[in-house]
Amino acid sequence: MLKLVESMREDHPARPCLVLSNDPSAVGLARAASLGVTTVAVDHKPYGEDRELFEAELNAHLERANTDIICLAGFMRILTPSFMEKWAGKMLNIHPSLLPKYKGLNTHARALEAGDTQAGCTVHEATAELDGGPILCQARVDIEPGETADSLAEKVLRLEHQIYPATLRRFAAGDRLRRDWKSDAT
Repeated sequence: MLKLVESMREDHPARPCLVLSNDPSAVGLARAASLGVTTVAVDHKPYGEDRELFEAELNAHLERANTDIICLAGFMRILTPSFMEKWAGKMLNIHPSLLPKYKGLNTHARALEAGDTQAGCTVHEATAELDGGPILCQARVDIEPGETADSLAEKVLRLEHQIYPATLRRFAAGDRLRRDWKSDAT
C-alpha cells in the first residue's frame, strides 16, 4: 500500500484518495495518514456473519471518497460477488504467486513443495473468483537451492513493490494489456 501511495505523484494518472482497512490496528493506517492520505478502519468483527452490512459500510466510505480504482493490498477478507460486481473493472489485486498457480494462502511453501524452479507475483483485476480475473502483470524470480518460504517471500515482495505501482500507473491510464515484468531485480 505504501509503495502505491508513494508512487502516485507528479505525472501519475491517479491520486490516493483513501486507505481503507478492516483492521483498526493496521500499521499502514498511520503511515498513510502521515503521507496526508485519508484513512478509515471498518472492523469486520462487529458485523459477525453479515458480510453485506460490512460491505455496505465499505462502499459508503469508498463512494464518499469518490474512488475510481480500488487496489487491494493485504486486505485478507473474501468479498461477496455483489461487492465485486459493483466494482468490476475497477479493482486490482496483487498475489504472491504466478497465477493461476497457487491461489489462496501459503504460496511460497507450495511452490517449494512442488519443486518449482521459479516463483513470482501477479497483479490482476479482482473478480468474484478468488485470485482470479484478468492478469495484468507477472514477475518471476528463480528459486535457488536451499531457498526457504521466508527467503522466497522476501524476494517476491521486492518484485511486488515494483510491479504493483507500475501496473496501477498503466491501468489508471487505460492500459489493461497483460505484461510480463522484465527486471533483473530479485
